Amino acid sequence: MAWSTRQLADLAGTTVKAVRHYHEIGLLDVPERASNGYKKYGVSHLIRLVQIKRLSDLGLPLSQIAAMGNAGEDPTEAISVLDAELEATIQRLTRIRAELAVILRHRASPEVPPGFAPLADRLSDTQKALLTVYSTVFSDEDLAEFGRLLGERDAVEEEFEALPADANDDAIEQLAQRLAPVVRRGREEHPQLENLLANSPHGQKLATNAMAHAVAEFYNSAQIRALQRANVLLQQDADGFS
Repeated sequence: MAWSTRQLADLAGTTVKAVRHYHEIGLLDVPERASNGYKKYGVSHLIRLVQIKRLSDLGLPLSQIAAMGNAGEDPTEAISVLDAELEATIQRLTRIRAELAVILRHRASPEVPPGFAPLADRLSDTQKALLTVYSTVFSDEDLAEFGRLLGERDAVEEEFEALPADANDDAIEQLAQRLAPVVRRGREEHPQLENLLANSPHGQKLATNAMAHAVAEFYNSAQIRALQRANVLLQQDADGFS
């Protein structure tokens, strides 16, 4: 008993085009032809075609199926490798779905690091933008610690966010005076953050450059002066205690 290409394809649940392609790439042996010129497929061709289709449906690339067929290899190892890859893919997709759920629940921007989504509605646009930059230069551990610091927002930080670029010297000085103790407390309660730049996985130089550019981009001149003055006050206090 011999089958035509169409009959073989129907039996295996595939297409004539697929059968011809498998011939072209050497996956399926070309059978002998009958006197009328038509191919004559037998049981061995059907078994091989079913094997090809099954392995392909499982996700093995045709090139790998061809190598196994040519070498007479047991497909167990290839299937085990594929299974491990699929497990990793499932874990990745599960993680992504979990992150999407948090983003949707808190209406957070996708670029905000997943762990910060619960804080999204409490952060200004500037803080979200800065946080996005920070997430590219901080280590995972430092970023998590920074998130804990953000969760302890003080009213003076909101004043800082609202400070206009044309604020006068007196307003900047008063804000710096109130900002310095907040910064000091944050450093005392989160000492790990003292080495944010030094711990950057990209190196301190690149991290410093990225943060400097971000601050210059998103903070106005008055805010930058307030930060600089607060740091001077903190240094003066430190010198006084030394």
